[in-house]
Amino acid sequence: MPTARTAQDGIIGIGTAQFRNTGRNTLTFQITPRIQGAFHYSTLNGYDADGGTRYDRSFDIHMLLAEETDARPAIALGLRDFGGTGIYSGEYVVATKEISHGISLTGGIGWGRLATRNSFGSPFAFISDSFKTRPKQGSGGGVQTGQPDFDSWFRGDAAFFGGIHWQATDQWSFAAEYSSDAYLDEAAKGVTQQESPFNLSAQYKWGNGVTLGAYYLYGTEAGVSLSYTLDPALPPIPGGIGPAPPAILPQHHVAAASWNMPEAKTGPREHLTRILAQDGLILHRFHVDAKTARIAVANTRFDAGAQAISRTARAMANTLPPHIAIFEITLITQGIEVTKITIDRTNLGALEFSPDAAWQSYARSRIKDAFGADQGDPVPDLYPIFDAGLGGYLEVAFFDPDNPVRIEFGIEAEAEYSPAPGWFLSGRIRQPVAGNLDNATRVSNSELPPVRSDVFRYAQESDLRLSYLTGEHFSRPAKDVFARMTVGYLEPMFGGVSGEILWNPVNSAFAYGAEINYAVQRDFDMQFGFQDYGVVTGHASTYYDFGNGFLGQLDVGRYLAKDWGATFTLDREFKNGFKLGGFVTLTDVPFDTFGEGSFDKGIRLEIPVSWLTGRPSKDTVSQTIRPVYRDGGARLDVRNRLYDVTRDLRQPALANQCGRFWR
Repeated sequence: MPTARTAQDGIIGIGTAQFRNTGRNTLTFQITPRIQGAFHYSTLNGYDADGGTRYDRSFDIHMLLAEETDARPAIALGLRDFGGTGIYSGEYVVATKEISHGISLTGGIGWGRLATRNSFGSPFAFISDSFKTRPKQGSGGGVQTGQPDFDSWFRGDAAFFGGIHWQATDQWSFAAEYSSDAYLDEAAKGVTQQESPFNLSAQYKWGNGVTLGAYYLYGTEAGVSLSYTLDPALPPIPGGIGPAPPAILPQHHVAAASWNMPEAKTGPREHLTRILAQDGLILHRFHVDAKTARIAVANTRFDAGAQAISRTARAMANTLPPHIAIFEITLITQGIEVTKITIDRTNLGALEFSPDAAWQSYARSRIKDAFGADQGDPVPDLYPIFDAGLGGYLEVAFFDPDNPVRIEFGIEAEAEYSPAPGWFLSGRIRQPVAGNLDNATRVSNSELPPVRSDVFRYAQESDLRLSYLTGEHFSRPAKDVFARMTVGYLEPMFGGVSGEILWNPVNSAFAYGAEINYAVQRDFDMQFGFQDYGVVTGHASTYYDFGNGFLGQLDVGRYLAKDWGATFTLDREFKNGFKLGGFVTLTDVPFDTFGEGSFDKGIRLEIPVSWLTGRPSKDTVSQTIRPVYRDGGARLDVRNRLYDVTRDLRQPALANQCGRFWR
């Protein structure tokens, strides 16, 4: 039963509930203080006509219309399963009010599934006769799933529901409800039984966000639930456990340091190089004149550019002679200069222990695009740069109709060679060790070129896999402009040539880019051969930082299956880099040609390793969840797209990260 309650802004919930032949797994996200989204993956044993198990995917949206006050209840509106098969489809308007300390009453009116017990005629029939009847959803079978059923919302019969909730202690809570959902289809197919409209539940919540529940349903069923909630804004290890930054030394100590003496065999540059390296910062350029020190550094450790700037400025303050009054720090990524930050040396000492040091340090810094700026002389013998690593990998595939979760473990090796600034040769190979990713037997029935629906064939027909092998070149053609060229085996399923250009003004919330690719499908063994399918694909992209952690992206162009359309993505990113969002792609492929799901859509999650471990790291763990993996709207998966490479080093992101300046 829905209530009008919402979670704290940004809260993520993961839960599973089981009773008899039904299981429901749920991911919820409080997108804004008033809007909550949910994704459900349900299993109904014996639901299908042949007695088989139905695996159902559905999305919900819950919107708070009015907050609770002393005189008024909270009021909310919601849509359930608004773009799925329609099994759980329903809408509601609900109100919740606390009537005594810890005791709340809820009442509402529902449609669809929530109007299958003791229903009455449509309350909106006076508006139009079309509200009297609710069209049957999912009547077109699998090819019509995934489409929003606008013509069904709040139509047809309605019914009342209600309940009471008692928060007995901080840990224990109890609830009783009258349900207007009669589970008609499940009862008719023997999945469940119904003898009463009343349900009871008890829950116990631990302080770490884990909640265990037990409930008794409809006079016939008993079930259990387990859930976990987390606040992405609060990492498991607040503040982190990385090494602390050095205190800023008095300038007379720096002046008397051995490397600043005339007879020193090594000077400030060599000492600065060593100090920066301890923080994972690589010095690329260095120049000192009468009052200004200009350096360029690449950050290999910190996931916040502001933190890298602070560590660099501290190292300069503790290394360079006192007559140097201005620090010009250029941030480098992929071998190219991105952003220049100018800092007055006196501000470092003055603000180090100020209560508002982070914000004032940012406000007093000057941030400009690095194109055409003098970043200093190249550090000798820096290039070529070679890096390699060996480790394990875990690949997870969701929602195969024959097996909801497929997993593969293995060993992977990566290497990168950079002979000069902006030039890279990199690759990765994988050797599977265990898993069931290659056990899928379902054959693609796509009417489109199988650019993605044959994904399991790549797992079945390969052993040692070349994930990618590319040559890349990054450059700066003009002010605020970045360029990339990539050639080789671009991703596990395609190789070819990819070119991209991005206009990303240093102080703007907007950025604009264009990418064009010629891609050829790779052989299923994921070695060096190609199939006979090639395509020219590409997109024009607009990026916008809405503020408050919301990032939008619109990509318009041609996809791998030669379809034309657009993808809209909206992410919410927290200040620590934790990101959760969703995307929708609509192309000129008709829904029935696309197949089950009707169009491409999904959820994507990105968790910084530093969020999990508390230690500085630029690595992330990411997962994209698609209800259905089809060929329409499929885009080439090219590494190091320019907006992702440069965004964290431009002014809007640096402003968002400024709280980490002194960390």
